Amino acid sequence: MGDLQCEVLIIGAGPAGLAAARAAAESGKGIVVLDDNPRPGGQIWRDGPGGQLPTAANDYRQALKGLRHVRLLNAVRVVAQTGEQQILYESAEGHGVINYQQLILCCGARELLLPFPGWTLPGVSGAGGLQAQIKNGLSVKGVRVAIAGSGPLLLAVANSVLKGGGEIVLLAEQASLPRVMAFTCKLWRWPTKLRQAVSLANHSYRTNSQVLMATGKDRVESVQVLQGKQVRTVNCERLACGFGLVANIELAMLLGCRIVDEAIAVDRWQQTSVKQVFAAGECTGVGGSELALVEGAIAGYTATQNQEKAQQQMVLRARWQSFAMAVAQAFTLSPALKSLAGPDTLLCRCEDVKLGQLSGYGGWVDAKLGSRCGMGACQGKICATAIRYLSGWPLPEPRVPLTPTRVETLAQLNQSKVEE
Repeated sequence: MGDLQCEVLIIGAGPAGLAAARAAAESGKGIVVLDDNPRPGGQIWRDGPGGQLPTAANDYRQALKGLRHVRLLNAVRVVAQTGEQQILYESAEGHGVINYQQLILCCGARELLLPFPGWTLPGVSGAGGLQAQIKNGLSVKGVRVAIAGSGPLLLAVANSVLKGGGEIVLLAEQASLPRVMAFTCKLWRWPTKLRQAVSLANHSYRTNSQVLMATGKDRVESVQVLQGKQVRTVNCERLACGFGLVANIELAMLLGCRIVDEAIAVDRWQQTSVKQVFAAGECTGVGGSELALVEGAIAGYTATQNQEKAQQQMVLRARWQSFAMAVAQAFTLSPALKSLAGPDTLLCRCEDVKLGQLSGYGGWVDAKLGSRCGMGACQGKICATAIRYLSGWPLPEPRVPLTPTRVETLAQLNQSKVEE
């Protein structure tokens, strides 16, 4: 693909990124959308042989398709910032730099995975991870699946399993029944969410329930769960656990954007603390696809100097922001989840580092130097997020390259530093 020039660069092609591109495209300016997935849609609109895209996803795809001044680059990863308005990227075909005038970060979010005994057994995955596998063609027909964690995503994952012919043997929500009921009673304010909740209702759903451990010889065979004060053991072939989402903010931190509450801080125009850099969607705070779409549109309009249309979206944004706040309040994680893992529980799966091995360290840098924790393929995205929740460590500073990359791409990065 080589080196590129554009007026607006959008990182991420989920709902926020697609909405930003659609809004910015009205200006006629040159736009590049860069995404690390093979197809646009992000995690929530993930395409694949086992998934069916919602109407909105197809509408946004069609709206951008055929626009000559909008270029969508799939299966492309950001490696580093190499200049004031320049990033280095890599794909399977090669690498290059993109020079931009305005940048919109729509980097999305990832699952918060908390360690517990047995969480590294084959057959145990993140809740969203299982859903993604099903959309990509994983067969769960006749498979007994246990799901645990917190948040509305659990119900969506259970629905995907049922559609795939699987059996839900456990659907454990850690939030209390009063919290969930209070949230449900508010859903009349968002009729589409109320209808969605009704359609996803599952008879296996249990509140005040949390996973304790997974057991099995060569793969997961059962899960032990605490329901209220009673401990149950449930046999299963798959266990999917998700404890909410955390914003992807590494690139924003590298660019120097202000971070508040572990998300990118933005003003009413979706502008960050860095000039000519905007952000929208889950990377500015988890809020769902509806909020991401509105924030993306505001960012796209503002980045192309169309404040009038951006202003028109702000009432709708406030509506979905209130929904996001209701979700956050209802599904706040219980402090009891911090005691799931013991000293012998693996924290860093890439480097086989146990939680107890980090007891003598007070921060991420020392832990990496002394134990190699976070130095594997995921670059600490799983274990660093988990230990921050468990021990309150500060956010680790991102380092380049942001992702494992090829030698020739690193050579380009080094050459860029020499030229500076």
